[in-house]
Amino acid sequence: MNETSFWQLIDQDGSQEEPNEWLRDALLKKEINEIVDFEFMLQTFMQKSYLSSLWAAAYILMDGCSDDTFDYFRGWLIAQGKETFEKVLDDHEYLAAYITEETLDEEGYPQNEDLLSVAIEALIYMKTGDDQWDDKVHDDLLDALEQKGLAESDGIELDWDEEDLPERFPKLWERFGENPLGEF
Repeated sequence: MNETSFWQLIDQDGSQEEPNEWLRDALLKKEINEIVDFEFMLQTFMQKSYLSSLWAAAYILMDGCSDDTFDYFRGWLIAQGKETFEKVLDDHEYLAAYITEETLDEEGYPQNEDLLSVAIEALIYMKTGDDQWDDKVHDDLLDALEQKGLAESDGIELDWDEEDLPERFPKLWERFGENPLGEF
């Protein structure tokens, strides 16, 4: 699976009633190496979006943003498709115009935790015939990703303070600074 195939699956996923379940089921129809490739692409885009400035934007949107929440936010961003993903990476303030009630999860947040586990769920089911977590399958996936060249992230140093956000992201602050998401 290459980048084009990855984004095609993401685009198809977004049009489904239960997108993450659909995507897991679509991956189950693939070969193991294609599932690993999907996870490699997903992790590549997670790393590409692991930016201090994007974390600041998410912080404004949700009136705070923990490590896990930032992961789920980036999962949501990837699930929006290639065009939106790239626009937001180029200009985080694009989120001020992009976000609507329809683009958010059922609780009114830009989060998609489930996208981050569809590949491992598909692999576990494919290899064990069960939905229960399997450490060996997970470890095998991590080894395969490492062999493909996926490096662990070095971490992130936030280069912003909360009081600087209104000036740094005026459009986002105007729309969400006093009225963060979750309050639709």
